[in-house]
Amino acid sequence: MFEFLFKRSGDKAGAAPAEQAEQKGQPDQSPDTGQPSPRALQAEKIPVLAGDEVAAADFILNSEFSELRLAAAEFVHSREQLERVHAAIRNTDRRVAKLMQSRLDAIRHHQAELERGRACIGQANALVADDKLSPNQVAELDRRWSVIAAPELSPEFDEVRARLGQRLEAQVALQRAMIDRLGALRQLAGQGLAAPEMAAQLDQLVQAQAEALAAPEHASLPRSLVNEFEIERARVKASLGAIEKGQAALAAREAALDEWEAAPRESLDAERMRRSWQQFGPMPDGASPSLQERFDALLAALPQPVPKVKELRPPPPAAGASDEFLATLAALEAALQHGSLAAAADCDKALKDSKGVRLTPPQAERLAHARAEFKRLSDWARWGGNVSREELIKAVEQLPSQNLAMAELAKKVGSMRERWKALDALSGAAPKTLWERFDSACTVAYAPAAAHFKQLAGERHANAARAQALVAEAVAEAGRLGDADSADWKHVAGTVQRLRLAWSHLGAIDRKEKKRLDQEFADALNVLQGPLEERRKMEAAGREELIEQARAINPHDRHALDLLRALQERWQEHAKALPLERKTEQALWQRFRAACDAVFASRKESAHAADAERRAHQQAKEAISARLEAAAEGIEPGAAGKLLREAATEWHAIGPVPRANEARVEKRYHAAVASVQHHADIAKRNAGLAQANALREKLRLCQALEAALAQGKDIDAVQWTTRWDSMAPLSADYEKALEARLRAALGAAASGRREEYIRVLERNRDQLLHEILRLEIATGVDSGPEFARERLKLQVEVLQTSLKSGQKPLTQSAQFLQLCAMPALADARTSSRIEHLFVRIFGKEHQ
Repeated sequence: MFEFLFKRSGDKAGAAPAEQAEQKGQPDQSPDTGQPSPRALQAEKIPVLAGDEVAAADFILNSEFSELRLAAAEFVHSREQLERVHAAIRNTDRRVAKLMQSRLDAIRHHQAELERGRACIGQANALVADDKLSPNQVAELDRRWSVIAAPELSPEFDEVRARLGQRLEAQVALQRAMIDRLGALRQLAGQGLAAPEMAAQLDQLVQAQAEALAAPEHASLPRSLVNEFEIERARVKASLGAIEKGQAALAAREAALDEWEAAPRESLDAERMRRSWQQFGPMPDGASPSLQERFDALLAALPQPVPKVKELRPPPPAAGASDEFLATLAALEAALQHGSLAAAADCDKALKDSKGVRLTPPQAERLAHARAEFKRLSDWARWGGNVSREELIKAVEQLPSQNLAMAELAKKVGSMRERWKALDALSGAAPKTLWERFDSACTVAYAPAAAHFKQLAGERHANAARAQALVAEAVAEAGRLGDADSADWKHVAGTVQRLRLAWSHLGAIDRKEKKRLDQEFADALNVLQGPLEERRKMEAAGREELIEQARAINPHDRHALDLLRALQERWQEHAKALPLERKTEQALWQRFRAACDAVFASRKESAHAADAERRAHQQAKEAISARLEAAAEGIEPGAAGKLLREAATEWHAIGPVPRANEARVEKRYHAAVASVQHHADIAKRNAGLAQANALREKLRLCQALEAALAQGKDIDAVQWTTRWDSMAPLSADYEKALEARLRAALGAAASGRREEYIRVLERNRDQLLHEILRLEIATGVDSGPEFARERLKLQVEVLQTSLKSGQKPLTQSAQFLQLCAMPALADARTSSRIEHLFVRIFGKEHQ
């Protein structure tokens, strides 16, 4: 009936068996019914969830067993259900949420790879449709695809990539064919073919070139190769014309020679034949020498006419040119051999200027052959010069689109004009139309540079005007500088600095103006700079004095910080009044700051010593708290007071701790004191409860012994004494009173005074009821309706007694001790009333 006294405050009455079972692992069967548990029933549903993600997701959201949720999560793979489960369970089941998150991340990564793959395929399709496909673009496409993991898109990409590969192969074949065709064209002129055969091969190459230019991949052909093919084609075509002309002349020579050989020798005129033979021109290279030999033999076979002697005329001078003429002719031939048309033109002009020169037939033929070669090379040079001029015009027309710098653009236009002049010297004068096109293109290309240079010239004039304005401002400021004591030196210093900065930011100025303006500005600025420098020297001396004052401060003086702040404020005032040169200001400030830092460092060292002492105090207080925490568990109720008093004495004897840790250290100490007090109270309460339990048991033992005496039972003194000794001892008063009561009963049973003792027990019954009623009144315990009248009477009696005597009544514990010491018979109702009194009195004492 005293179970509630020993019940702990943390116990929950009537804990549900199901909850306890769940806490212990939740067995598969209910202990009451033997039926399968909810966990087993849910576990049976797991295999059925395979292939049904919606059911698996519903199971995860509705199941309360974590391992079953994890098993069902293996069947969830779609993004919709993963997001649904993750959003609902991320705060309740970390394992399932982590699994859902990892699968969602994998899906998102795969989607990102698919998007990158589709973008790569889109780029490949764009390259397929691009006319100007290059291998670099395909290589970059392959590099991008190599880092994409999208097997679903591989067939589509492979198809597009195969088409790109076919285009690249077609480009390679087309370019190789172009290179071979150009090589064949270059070798065509030197193969010594007949004109028809050479013309046929040239037509074949031109037709192949036209087909290549009309091919789908013609844009991949290098423009340089195409232009070079056109130049070679024109050269070969020109050489073909020369070959055809030479072969026609050779055929005409052969026909004329056949006609002369068939005619009678008397009808032939050697001089006329010679002139006709020379009209055919020089013999082409590679021609057979037999025609010339036949012609020479025919001339030799003709009869030679006898020259008529004219007696009155002087003999003609000896035939043949002078050595100077022949040297000039040799120089002409050498210049033609080396392809130097300018030197050849000079030599030809010198030969034409020669007067009165009679040439022998071989010399005339040699000169004619040289001039024919000169004309041929001049024609070629003129044609090549025109082609070069066309290229030069195209290059000039492309300059505006190249976004060149203005200086580079002007340089390029100038170099183009120089190249045009060089072509005029090498290839002759250009046609007027080409010159007009070139000049117009150069004008258009140079227009931005001209405008730029015009703008620069305007800027130089504007800069010169701004420089003149700065000079005027400096002169005006120098004129306003009055008395040195009343001058605003900060304004003067700012003006000098501003003028210098503005002058340094001026742009370009014409050289003839720059020197003059620099000298005028320096002269005007020197007028301001001289007094300013003197004033700055005075300010620097003042700063030196502040530095010395800072060094003289005693760091341990209580007013040291105030003095430092005052010096710093004065320093700021001086700095605002007149800033010094940056280098000087910085050096002085570093020295002043070092002096201030020395004061702070010294004070900081003192503070560090104080901090070390405070940290030692903190360690000592932490040790006291640790000692209290360690002693709290097994503390005895009697030793707690002494331990706390000693700890408090030590605590107050220790000095202060660091301010930042003061609250934490105090909190720990008070928590340790509270813990010791709490454990001491618990020990004291447990001891009191043990005493109460022992008192109750020994009181019951005495009542049981007296009841056995009254009932006439045999009394074994040893047995009753053994039971008494086995019980825990009580406090001295209760132990003495109850032991005396037990010994009196045992002594009465042993000495044969049982009847007498029983009469005492009977006689004390009324007194016992009276004392019980008195205690019930004192403790406020209900006595029952049968004792209502006696209770009311006793209450009046007790009140009157206390008013008359004026003495302090006995305590409830003392009254209960008298009750326990009184031997008397007690029935069940009386024992119950005593138990209630016991609970009320000792329950209050040990709460």
